[in-house]
Amino acid sequence: MTDEIPIELPQKIQKMLEKADKKEKQRILEAYKKALVVPGEAVGTVAAQSIGEPGTQMTLRTFHYAGVVELSVPLGLPRLIEIIDAKRSPKNSIMTIYLDESHNKTKKDAEEIAGKLPERFMKDVIKTRIDIKELKLIVETEDAEALDILKKLEDINHRGNTFFIKADTLSELQKIKTKLEKKRLLGKKEIRRAFVRKMNDRDEYLIYTEGSNLKEVMAIPGVDVKRTTTNDIQQIYETLGIEAGRNSIINEAVKVLEDQDLNVDIRHIMVVADRMTVTGDLQAVGRTGISGTKGSVLARAAFEETEKHILNAALHNEIDPLKGVAENIIIGQPIPVGTGTVELAVNAELIMGRKDKK
Repeated sequence: MTDEIPIELPQKIQKMLEKADKKEKQRILEAYKKALVVPGEAVGTVAAQSIGEPGTQMTLRTFHYAGVVELSVPLGLPRLIEIIDAKRSPKNSIMTIYLDESHNKTKKDAEEIAGKLPERFMKDVIKTRIDIKELKLIVETEDAEALDILKKLEDINHRGNTFFIKADTLSELQKIKTKLEKKRLLGKKEIRRAFVRKMNDRDEYLIYTEGSNLKEVMAIPGVDVKRTTTNDIQQIYETLGIEAGRNSIINEAVKVLEDQDLNVDIRHIMVVADRMTVTGDLQAVGRTGISGTKGSVLARAAFEETEKHILNAALHNEIDPLKGVAENIIIGQPIPVGTGTVELAVNAELIMGRKDKK
């Protein structure tokens, strides 16, 4: 082997080779060659098998999160399904909020920010009862924010900290009561609780939350927006873009598999993440996403809702290009994978002509 570096290598590999000695170069190039994928390889099928088979060994349990006893999140198979299905709202969404250097040194500073996060509603600070005889809603409170809101309402009388709201019917009173109790006083939408914990390895305080609202949390002064994250992939995509969403899919899937001590090559997960985000939108791997929007009628019908897809294709005069794997298996043709990607054309007349000359 020469010291010359092949120009077709990725830039990252070239930089590694430039810094390596002769033996190290040999080792890097051998590892790189082993990692290459043969043209025509069925990478999608291999990725599905590589993730699906370990998935049969995963637990269905829920574990505590990151040493925070109060927080529990779904791990194992349920969490992997959430990721692959691109669920809009995970069963237990959580945030890990890092703080900037001026707020992460003391617990007091961290708690000051954490106190602004959990939602607090009117129902938490008021007492209500309905006077059926007088058709009045009676509201009592000592909370300053609740008092300010109640004083601004129209058609309301009060005596000290007790307020009286009249209505024509009992059902109307009940609607007013429900609407009033749902009014949010403080906090960020969807965040239910917040916990301050110290990271001993970095000597800094951070905040864990039950519930997630990435966009609003990142706007809070004192929050380190570069490190703050959530396990809600949809929120990452909507706030930071599709590339961040792709990285989140990879990170969350790797985290789940590693937690179960399952060793899956990250490239298989990257293939799935790439396919879920290639359109610029976050798609689930299911009938509402990738499988349900394939260009092939037969492939869509082979997955789910067979009659619907066949009927719609007939009504709209769809033509199946037969370029994928599933549809070619269905009709008995070689699939466009491996040797099936190679097409040879034979000029029979030329062959016969040569035979005649002989």
